Amino acid sequence: MSKAFVLTIAAIRDGDAFARYREAVAEVNAAIGGETVMRGKTLAMLAGQGATHESAIVIAFPNADAARAYIESARYRALEPLRAQAGDFTIRIIG
Repeated sequence: MSKAFVLTIAAIRDGDAFARYREAVAEVNAAIGGETVMRGKTLAMLAGQGATHESAIVIAFPNADAARAYIESARYRALEPLRAQAGDFTIRIIG
């Protein structure tokens, strides 16, 4: 199996909640084995729908099964209320 990535696009509404969420997710990554390979703010929209206040995060996993296990883990699921408070997120597994 090839490497897989969790791609998250986040439209942030509450910067303080997002900072707490980002810190908590980093702890889950460390425990479960995800590696953050990119995090940044949208600099410009070139095509499609979106906004320049969005952030993108890419987390690498050994394979799609590991990426799915991360998203479905109890530790990650426990962060859902904080994530909802922080903003609107779209999360995909890509590979």
